Amino acid sequence: MTLTPASKYSVPVIKKDQPDDSYKFRPLPAPMGKYPYHLAVADVCAGISDQQVVFHMVGDTGSVRKADFQRMVAGIMAGQYQTGSDKSPPQFLYHLGDVVYNYGEAEHYYDQFFKPYEDYPGPILAIAGNHDSDVNPDSPVRYQSLDAFAAVFCDTVARPIIFSRNAARKSMVQPNIYWTLETPLAIIIGLHSNVPKYGVITNEQRNWFIEELKTADQERPGKLLIVCLHHAPYSADINHGSSLPMIEFLEGVFNETGIRPDIVFSGHVHNYQRFCKTYADGVIVPYIVAGAGGYDELHAVATTDDERFTADNSLFNGVQLEHYCDMKHGFLKIGIAKTTTGLTLTGEYYTLPHEIVTDEELIAVLEDSFVLNF
Repeated sequence: MTLTPASKYSVPVIKKDQPDDSYKFRPLPAPMGKYPYHLAVADVCAGISDQQVVFHMVGDTGSVRKADFQRMVAGIMAGQYQTGSDKSPPQFLYHLGDVVYNYGEAEHYYDQFFKPYEDYPGPILAIAGNHDSDVNPDSPVRYQSLDAFAAVFCDTVARPIIFSRNAARKSMVQPNIYWTLETPLAIIIGLHSNVPKYGVITNEQRNWFIEELKTADQERPGKLLIVCLHHAPYSADINHGSSLPMIEFLEGVFNETGIRPDIVFSGHVHNYQRFCKTYADGVIVPYIVAGAGGYDELHAVATTDDERFTADNSLFNGVQLEHYCDMKHGFLKIGIAKTTTGLTLTGEYYTLPHEIVTDEELIAVLEDSFVLNF
């Protein structure tokens, strides 16, 4: 008798019997810039147009075991950046967190960040992931949460980084761990969801987020409103599943303000998933997971016969998994363009082979694409 294999979930799932690891929460360092923690992309990236903004997005690029996949992803992105190799070359990279595993230690930044991205020509901006924010209890060197991340991404001026082994890439000047990037066509709000597996966001950050949504909403329709956070609110994977705390946080703020973003990006889960949530008023908001940037272990989407998971939760109402890729590493290329009728966001997700190949054999394949008109 041949058994029919169970199908994959097409909706978000919850992992049952989740442990309480809220004790892993880490206090944040003091802000490096002034409230409300804004950075204009033109201050760190030359040649940004008011007609088109193009950038890479990827999360979970670090790796403690095999560096090949993070090197491959970084190499392909660098190739897309080169002038003439792409009709719409990216202008910067927005990292969705987990730059360095497992505890965000300064000693691992060269192997996991500076070396793989030495040929990436553009600026790299970032929000921190849970691994970037954690602290190794066995480290012989005492350090605080996000010490290394802040030195690399949240400096007051661009300067050489002492633990980069003389890498050419200098420190970035993001004003805080949670912060907002201002571009000519989009406002990108970057949240910090801390260390616990399903994320924690403090009341102080929640209040800041509310004000940022209100400020960004005033820029509409001339600019899109994009929200980024490391922990994926919706997921169907077998390692994490969805984050109910992040769903409750976001929906609570959206309901309180009456403001929703145009799109939400996350990492944390080591695969690609594109969800669309249809709200009661008919508005559709995409939720994109792009966390297959280099960590060698990928996370499969759960099958419907896997009793460790359930999709039975009212928070999932209206949410559908439109596309996924759970067997290959990859990255996003996002383009925002001004048109005669408004703004258009184009997303392209590129995948790489999930086996180690030579640079000559390395070819990125367009796995998924989506277009949003506003």
